[in-house]
Amino acid sequence: MSPSRETVLNELAQIAVPGGRNMIEADLVRALQISGDEIRFVLEAPDAAFARALEPARAEAERRLRALPGVARVQIATTAPAGRQPSVTAQSGGADRGAPPSLTIGRHPTPQAGPQAIPGVDRIVAIGSGKGGVGKSTLTTNLAVALARAGRRVGVLDADIYGPSQPRMLGVTERPRSEGDRIIPVHAHGITMMSLGLMMKEGEAVVWRGPMLMGALQQMLNQVEWGNLDVLLVDLPPGTGDVQLSLCQKAPVTGAVIVSTPQDVALIDARRAIDMFDKLRTPVVGLVENMSSYVCPNCGHEAHLFGHGGVAAEAAARGLPFLGEIPLDLSVRLAGDSGQPVAAGAGPVAEAYARLAQRLIQGGMA
Repeated sequence: MSPSRETVLNELAQIAVPGGRNMIEADLVRALQISGDEIRFVLEAPDAAFARALEPARAEAERRLRALPGVARVQIATTAPAGRQPSVTAQSGGADRGAPPSLTIGRHPTPQAGPQAIPGVDRIVAIGSGKGGVGKSTLTTNLAVALARAGRRVGVLDADIYGPSQPRMLGVTERPRSEGDRIIPVHAHGITMMSLGLMMKEGEAVVWRGPMLMGALQQMLNQVEWGNLDVLLVDLPPGTGDVQLSLCQKAPVTGAVIVSTPQDVALIDARRAIDMFDKLRTPVVGLVENMSSYVCPNCGHEAHLFGHGGVAAEAAARGLPFLGEIPLDLSVRLAGDSGQPVAAGAGPVAEAYARLAQRLIQGGMA
């Protein structure tokens, strides 16, 4: 049985580090993961000299943790900021996995006075929803592809940290590189993309509290080499929590697009998302009705499995732009699973995404 997170932290709190504090008091531990019989984390030192001085403490941490019941492998990496030469990875048991990139995703946020512009990025558009399962990530992927096909320079930041899906839907498997303290993002279908999913094993859970989420988002916003973009689409997690709050506080968000299916249950949560952005003083630039209609491929009959027109009516009632309808179609799921977004092809669904992209462009959002 794996040790609990509290057990591991208690062991680390007993290990002294240079300066008279212990590992936890000194706030050195980053990205702690406990998976089966393996424990791994990063010790983030302020400079190379401190990193070298940490070696006895790192060895003591490895010894203590390996002695815990149920632990077969301990992997501890010690890093220092770019230009100060981090130490190599130290690990016990199993095959050598090599040194990690010098950049660690998943640290606590650093102080920042107000929203910080991202160099080269003209606009930031958040794609949000009040609940999961309405197709927000699928819409983000295909909207990005449609905007790129319309000639826009587009980036996608996968901020759904607990459930990152952009790598699969864009067909990306390579890990991003790091150059010093900068992350070099990946590219697919004419889009620049960064996702925490690229830094993890597929299916591996992220078990972080709010501060770690905020730190990861801050790093992906400000330490990624986004280049020159007309628009950066941010795929938010469902709900109205830490990531949404951090995004609007840390970055100058141009506007938000709300995605919902037509039925009342989804619209209840969409209203909460709209209210959240209002409270955060982020303009809602439009609503999209996803899974709006279904056309039978055999007989051509059109059905409205989740109702129809509810999102358009909500937009009208609130005086917000209605950006369009996206049909429910098997091709969307097949394309997403294969890493070939449906918007990259032809047909009614691709045309629906193209119309949505044009409305954003005409509204000055892309």
